[in-house]
Amino acid sequence: MRFVIQRVTEASVTVDNKIVGQIGKGFLVLIGVAEDDTKEIADKMVKKLCNMRIFDDENGKTNLGLSDVEGHLLLISQFTLYADCKKGNRPSFTKAGNPKMANEMYEYIIQQCKKFVSVVEKGIFGADMKVQLLNDGPFTILLDSEEL
Repeated sequence: MRFVIQRVTEASVTVDNKIVGQIGKGFLVLIGVAEDDTKEIADKMVKKLCNMRIFDDENGKTNLGLSDVEGHLLLISQFTLYADCKKGNRPSFTKAGNPKMANEMYEYIIQQCKKFVSVVEKGIFGADMKVQLLNDGPFTILLDSEEL
């Protein structure tokens, strides 16, 4: 499982010219699910995500987490995080989870995040989404379950 975490001052996702998810200060998280991912892996990833301290404190140090700043989450499914570019110029996505399982895992992650964060917005799984964000920093972190 892979999360691309971007600290944002605002972010939104639009489908068919309609905003389906929007947040202010918080994290925009792109979520990639691999075929062998489990709920146990998701639980570890969610815990790490929701407790990540990457907001500045009064001294400018990154010591504050989402709960400290009343931050929000915008969660977007993105199978392309498992692109394999080793051969040729057209990526392969065979390492990404099958759509049914990946969608179930994505919905599970959303529900788990709601246990930690009061505002959790989301995109629409499998839709053609337009994502806008104002990255704060910029501050972007790649969280990979194989490294936990």
